[in-house]
Amino acid sequence: SGTSVEKHITLDSPADIELSCSLASTYPHLKTVQVAWKKGNETIKHINKTANSWSIQLTVTNENELGSYTCTLKGKEEFKAVFHLQGKSLPKIEGKEKTVISYEGDKIVLKCKSSNYTPITWNWYQTNGSEQIAINDSLLSDKYVIDRVPANTTHLKILKLTKKDDGAYWCEAVFKLGKSRGKLQLKVLTFMVPLKPFLAILAEVVFLVVIIFLYEVYSKKKEKRA
Repeated sequence: SGTSVEKHITLDSPADIELSCSLASTYPHLKTVQVAWKKGNETIKHINKTANSWSIQLTVTNENELGSYTCTLKGKEEFKAVFHLQGKSLPKIEGKEKTVISYEGDKIVLKCKSSNYTPITWNWYQTNGSEQIAINDSLLSDKYVIDRVPANTTHLKILKLTKKDDGAYWCEAVFKLGKSRGKLQLKVLTFMVPLKPFLAILAEVVFLVVIIFLYEVYSKKKEKRA
């Protein structure tokens, strides 16, 4: 009924839907119009249901079929209707927000959880600079073990830690209408790190003992001279 109309549609699961564009009865003089349906810049064939109504039918099964669909009517005037199809807000993936600290040679378990929805599957990635590398436990079974039971939780066990394992890890929950990610940070230390404070204290003690010893030697020499 106006030159431009927008409508937002939220889906929480896959569905068959029909989008319909109808010309209001207040425009009887526009008997001849050109109709075009598009998703982005891609033209979609429409179904003419009545003399002044044009529709498209969609089967939305994944996030690729979400987006903006536009119906344009052109005659003496031009009318446009935009339908914004979006998936329901995906749950925040719960992970350990603080940095996980472990030592070289040890093993560590990283955990992520989806509270409200059960994902179709889980994926794990490690950040290497600007690149994200997928972790495949079937190819590197001596390094990684991924447990996906129960279905709303995933565990990544990393064996034989080295400094190369240090960095950011991403758990990705895959849903029917989108994906959601959680980030975990792993810090791998050498065994020398916790020893450094002890060695520093030990060095101070040794230094003091040497000073006391030299003072005693100097004092005895001075007494002999006297």
